[in-house]
Amino acid sequence: MNAVLAFVASGAARNNQAIAGFIISGTASKDLVVRALGPSLSQFGVPGVLGDPALEIHDQSGAVIATNHDWQETQKATLEASGLAPQNDAEAAIRITLPPGRYTAVMSSETGMSGVGLVELYDLSVGPDSKFANISTRGFVGNADDGLIGGFIIGGAAGASKVVTRALGPSLSELGVNGALADPNLELHDANGVLVTTNDNWEESQALDIEAAGLAPTDSREAASLGWLAPGAYTVIVRGSGGATGVGLIEAYCVQ
Repeated sequence: MNAVLAFVASGAARNNQAIAGFIISGTASKDLVVRALGPSLSQFGVPGVLGDPALEIHDQSGAVIATNHDWQETQKATLEASGLAPQNDAEAAIRITLPPGRYTAVMSSETGMSGVGLVELYDLSVGPDSKFANISTRGFVGNADDGLIGGFIIGGAAGASKVVTRALGPSLSELGVNGALADPNLELHDANGVLVTTNDNWEESQALDIEAAGLAPTDSREAASLGWLAPGAYTVIVRGSGGATGVGLIEAYCVQ
């Protein structure tokens, strides 16, 4: 499972949405459930939740290949059979089988209102012929506790995995992103909340290893970390150094 907790601003602009990207590598298709949650987050103490999330899945050309607003409108039976039906009728979910390639899941507000939402990707496939080679999340990084939060799980079948995590901001401006985060800081936590590693400017440590992996950020202010991670759940948190705010990007690459 991969997930991102992010603030969705009001309005239809791309920068106001929470965007989760992923790459399926290998030779086999994946059976996935993608969810966009909002109202049910209140029971976990999340303030200001997104009241009515909407969900789209795009292919690598940008074309919309699936969309959902209220999960019971379509695929109700197959979502319930997967055991991953959302708890609230206003939340969105899609079950879809995708061949190897690049995809994007976009969470927005159906009503144009702002709030905190959660995008989740669940892999229901069995077998080693495909995997998530990369996951990424773009969203707004706010002050203090309103950082951008992404999570991923490393399965136990293959043992530890070599993973590069990155927090990008300045380089997004070159891609036409307005209001990019000027100086991102990255934290990686394990399932118990223990801090595994932190980084502010990627060249300060592990520069040679990150360059050798071909994943060095293009701006010295961006953050990155490389390490072998044991099977389990991990959380990546991006904040702005000095309390800065803006649009940031979390990425995790399996480079083993």
